[in-house]
Amino acid sequence: MNETRLLRSKEKWRPSLGLIVFAVLAFVAALPLIGLFFFRLYDNQLIRQTETELIALALAMIVTTMIIGLVFFRTITHPMHELIGRAERIGRGDRDAFQPLAHYGTREFAQLSRSFLGMAEQLSRRSDYIATFSAHLTHELKSPLTSIKGAAELLLDSLQDGASPLTRMQQRSFLSNILDDAERLETMTQRLRELARAESAQQHERAELGAVVLGLRSRFPTCTITAAGCLDRMIGMSMEKALIVLSHLADNAVRHNAKTIRLATSSESTLIRMTVRNDGDPISESNRDKIFDAFFTTRRDAGGTGMGLAIVKAVMTSHGGWIRLLPADAGTVFELRFPAA
Repeated sequence: MNETRLLRSKEKWRPSLGLIVFAVLAFVAALPLIGLFFFRLYDNQLIRQTETELIALALAMIVTTMIIGLVFFRTITHPMHELIGRAERIGRGDRDAFQPLAHYGTREFAQLSRSFLGMAEQLSRRSDYIATFSAHLTHELKSPLTSIKGAAELLLDSLQDGASPLTRMQQRSFLSNILDDAERLETMTQRLRELARAESAQQHERAELGAVVLGLRSRFPTCTITAAGCLDRMIGMSMEKALIVLSHLADNAVRHNAKTIRLATSSESTLIRMTVRNDGDPISESNRDKIFDAFFTTRRDAGGTGMGLAIVKAVMTSHGGWIRLLPADAGTVFELRFPAA
């Protein structure tokens, strides 16, 4: 499983915006005292100041002002304009704009830039996913809709005057095809609803692993399901979502001739690790990298939608967990990491 990581800026100490403003204001406030000290140095008599000394004082004030302006430009104005430029480049679709800024100035701008660029990169990936998903979905819906339309047109033509009527067997075949394709579309819409629910993580969800295992056994009474480990631990996922994950894995196993499913759990500080092992048909090497892709299935002729494992991955990812396929000598083994409640 490929894990993407957001680009991070180099971690180093940066002054806070409040510290910069405070230092500049303190320095500006100290300027009169500096001038008073300068005049007292010459017995506090302005008339004694030569023209050269007055010019030097004016230049000192000008240089001080320029230094203050340079500090503000370096720490506030320049990072702000660079971040604005990045936003415009991202809006134009420039993928290189996700790189960290060359200079952040203050701690607040560093945090703001990391958050903004991270959010923009996530939205870009999301947009790519939606575009790819829409293309796959259109392709998947086209086949059954074309079949239904063709069968309905043939049935309609047979009812017109002068057309050769279809036999009862042909009519039954066309109607059966329509019902099969309609059932496939209904199954697909159900999977799409599950996927939509899976990608919207809820807050403060929790469920006990033991109760999840009992629910799984009730859904698959013909399959032997064993479980061991920390079944009394609470996971950061609702009972419904956890059953969606394990039910899809169990359903795939049963459909590939599995008779036994073994669950083994172990607890860590912030997560709960679970291995799901079955004795069904193994996954071929050519398909191992594709099984989590939406609409990929080896059972298309048998009504498979290719959405099951994509839904499982979406549920785990949206709740801060993940799933991967492990190598196995026989059967199939998945490793899941649930967030601990």
